[in-house]
Amino acid sequence: MKILHEYSHLGGTEILKVRYPDYEREIYQVIESIEARRTKISNEKTMKGKKLFSPLDMNNQFRESFRRLGYEELRDTYTITIPNYPVNIPGAFKQIDFVKNKVLVEVQFGKYAFMFYDMAKFQYFFNENKADVGIEIVPCHALHKEMSTGVSYGEQLIYDIERLKRHFPAVPVKIILIDTD
Repeated sequence: MKILHEYSHLGGTEILKVRYPDYEREIYQVIESIEARRTKISNEKTMKGKKLFSPLDMNNQFRESFRRLGYEELRDTYTITIPNYPVNIPGAFKQIDFVKNKVLVEVQFGKYAFMFYDMAKFQYFFNENKADVGIEIVPCHALHKEMSTGVSYGEQLIYDIERLKRHFPAVPVKIILIDTD
């Protein structure tokens, strides 16, 4: 795969370049190592029988590549309690797919809400002093059109973050739009 565009929010790119240049190189190497394959046959009405790029296949490749480089999952487990509410809910958690030191990486081939929720998770771990920067790797619009319906695209995420200005997320983030070679 290739990088089509990069977006830096609150100095995300700069923090990565200055404080974690080896990690930035690793992230680029992982992206370049991913082979986008049309292994999914669509059953959707609008694309019946069309061969699409498989989010599952690409996610598995990303997982294997990041794990080989020592990136691990980060998970905070807690009990949900609400003031003046008698119910406690144990076992709730926040989770990031790939973490090395304080660099968080999410690869998102899901619906738009999950891209935006990744920003909230970056914010959570930043507030907990477990993150210096978050990296979101997402498909560009052209790639999204060659995947199942429901997969979102990074241009929408960047557009929305731009309009929120510095208010959310209030954490340094680098968004990387990817496409096929």
